[in-house]
Amino acid sequence: MSILSNLFRPRDKPRNNINSMPGFFFGGTTAGKYVNERTAMQSTAVYACVRIISEAIASLPLHVYRYRPDGSKERVVNHPLYHLLHDEPNDEMTSFVLRETMTAHLLLYGNAYAQIVRNGRGDVIEIYPLMPNRMGVYRDANRQIFYRYMSDYGEFTFTVDDILHVPGLGFDGLIGYSPIAMAKNAIGVSLAAEEYGAGFFSNGAMPGGILEHPNIVKDPAALRDSWAQAFGGSGNAKKVAVLEEGMKFQAISVPPEDAQFLETRKFQVDEIARIFRVPPHMVGDLEKATFNNIEQLSLEFVKYTLQPWLIRLEQAMNKSLLLPSEKSSVFVKFNLDGMLRGDFESRMRGYSTGIQNGIYSFNEVRQLEDMDLLSDDEGGNTHAINGAMMKLSQIGAAYQKGVDDNNA
Repeated sequence: MSILSNLFRPRDKPRNNINSMPGFFFGGTTAGKYVNERTAMQSTAVYACVRIISEAIASLPLHVYRYRPDGSKERVVNHPLYHLLHDEPNDEMTSFVLRETMTAHLLLYGNAYAQIVRNGRGDVIEIYPLMPNRMGVYRDANRQIFYRYMSDYGEFTFTVDDILHVPGLGFDGLIGYSPIAMAKNAIGVSLAAEEYGAGFFSNGAMPGGILEHPNIVKDPAALRDSWAQAFGGSGNAKKVAVLEEGMKFQAISVPPEDAQFLETRKFQVDEIARIFRVPPHMVGDLEKATFNNIEQLSLEFVKYTLQPWLIRLEQAMNKSLLLPSEKSSVFVKFNLDGMLRGDFESRMRGYSTGIQNGIYSFNEVRQLEDMDLLSDDEGGNTHAINGAMMKLSQIGAAYQKGVDDNNA
């Protein structure tokens, strides 16, 4: 038994996986709510943030490129990976679903795993996502990493070549730590506030209280149930109560406005948006959004929120999916041009500047706008520069030539 434990011991930095740390990973919170990846998604703010980032990344074009000898790049449509990453990674799902699922795993668990199926030549022929909470990462006696996955059909062991692993932020660079686990107290407060609000409205949007009777009540339970049936629930809110035999109702609960219930819920939305680095206006909080800054906020979402996740995915795919002989010339990359483009007027000004300075050809601009390309006879692939521009040294020469021509 000791030999086996030495051969298959967990990696030792850190010695324990965060998934096995009681009280630190998913679990109870100071707000009294149990938080895991599924209960966290019951918070509308968490669900919105995870959905926004996952769908944004899944909707971006993903292509396979090759470096040309001149240093430029070109798409490699006939590469075995192109169809898998751009269209269908396997027979069960589309590329959108795969990337959406893996990004959601990253945001909830801090890690994303996928099984890589290869043919005899080593080319990738299928990619299947795996559940992060069923995966374990270990080192063998030779310090080589391997993976153990507990499925419904038993335990399976995979080598590094069989798994696409995208780790999030972590302490050792090998395993990411769950954002949900790190912020479970903030999410727990949000869930507790939602539960309080639901209970408040289920009681007729009225505070709890005491029914006072001047005499002895023979059946208190029947009286209480009768009151709840007549006045409980949001449908009975503001219903007029008729009290008999000198009975009185005395409210004892703190009104929600005194407990700053609405302010608490709003603060927790901002808190959760901060965890995922999502601009508040994208989760429905338009308090600080204006016509002047909303486009800038959207561009910052692309730059500071999406781009780090995209780089993680790109580099993990390049590391795990490409053959060793390809890594110096072939790479996988998301296309962010569509999300970085501004409004129509701003795009046209940018295109005009690019064409006049030889940066863009007409076809490159038309391709960005999903328009039909022009032929070479129409100048579609020509790079030109504004003819009115010339060097300062040439201005004097041209002037002197004009003088000489006039004197001749």
